Amino acid sequence: MERRPVGFLVILHALLVYANAQSFIGVNYGEAADNLPPPSATARLLQATTISKLRLYSVDAAMVQALANTGVSLVVGTSNADIPSFASDPSKASQWLSANVLPYVPSSSISVISVGNEFLNYGDPALFPQLLAAMQNLHSALPPGSNIKVSTVHAMAVLAQSDPPSSGAFHAELVPVLTSILGFLSQTASPFMINPYPYFAFRDDPRPDTLAYCLFQPNPGRLDAGSGVTYTNMFDAQVDAVRSALNSAGFPGVEIVVAETGWPYNGDAGEPGATVENARAFTGGLVQHLRSMAGTPLMPGKPVDTYIFELYDEDLKAGPTSERSFGLYRPGDQTAIYDAGLTKSSSGQSNATAPRRPYRPPPPPPRQPKSPAVQQPMNQTAPTSSSNPPWNSGSSFPHLSFFFSLCIACLIIAF
Repeated sequence: MERRPVGFLVILHALLVYANAQSFIGVNYGEAADNLPPPSATARLLQATTISKLRLYSVDAAMVQALANTGVSLVVGTSNADIPSFASDPSKASQWLSANVLPYVPSSSISVISVGNEFLNYGDPALFPQLLAAMQNLHSALPPGSNIKVSTVHAMAVLAQSDPPSSGAFHAELVPVLTSILGFLSQTASPFMINPYPYFAFRDDPRPDTLAYCLFQPNPGRLDAGSGVTYTNMFDAQVDAVRSALNSAGFPGVEIVVAETGWPYNGDAGEPGATVENARAFTGGLVQHLRSMAGTPLMPGKPVDTYIFELYDEDLKAGPTSERSFGLYRPGDQTAIYDAGLTKSSSGQSNATAPRRPYRPPPPPPRQPKSPAVQQPMNQTAPTSSSNPPWNSGSSFPHLSFFFSLCIACLIIAF
């Protein structure tokens, strides 16, 4: 009987950890900027949020060290230019690992090494077979018993078909190389990493009902005649299209990680969807959707690990204004550009609220998009909520019920 309170405290501590940081919410850290804050400031910022994962496109030693013993896990990346040397010479892969990863673990939690970024869309097709060899050589160079995974990140453009989601399929010319990569991922229990962007789907189909569908706002939904599922948001539809493609390729057990997704808060005259209000609605809606633990129609009951693009703007990136306007926080003082519901509150929960001015469409019958729209990747060189608390926003938080139910159960057991 004396040990029950101890067990209760252990369980309660675990529940509080869950409440304060969600393991499925991550963020990207791009470095194409000349105004980034010191790594120590970024580490403090992350610890003040419910973000528990950070993706680096390279290995920033100072950042990796700043996040040591913080509980924030890291995805670190190699460049596309490294792939040929890693593939042809295992010692090069081993040297990179010894210089960029092994000195920092286990103090810094490195969970995944991403070999290149969207290589199969922007690399030389003649070099595509080298991607798998590079991944294999890096994996072989890991110490015995290491739990670090090796993967690579893909653009949604690897899909030839994504609408409806049940018809998701890879481009025929990429199937041989992707099948080999998926075999490696399956054998090593590593994730398939993909960059879905509902923003680009809206850009290509800028109708009001498409905007609501992309922003997690009320909309009539879109029926997938193949599965009989009516999708209520573009994010689930894109992720399930990837799930269908993986299943069709024979790899239903390979898990999906969303390596990038986001919405710009500013844009040029020809980018009408790039506004603060829409960015707040998308990111806040995404965070609430992930916390609901609903999953997607093809993967119900658990959220997909998702890395939001991105922590700070990258002011040195070329292209339209939107390319430099995906940031969540200002680099100068680390204040939020808009409230996405990521800040910890005293109760350990987010202050996420419902998006302002939700779209309420007329009641047309459910329909499918007029044509298949495979979302195009962002050209990456390195790529309104109120202040009311969630219980006043009209949104539901199933994870809150789960949290309090477990607390009550623990109290009953303890006493």
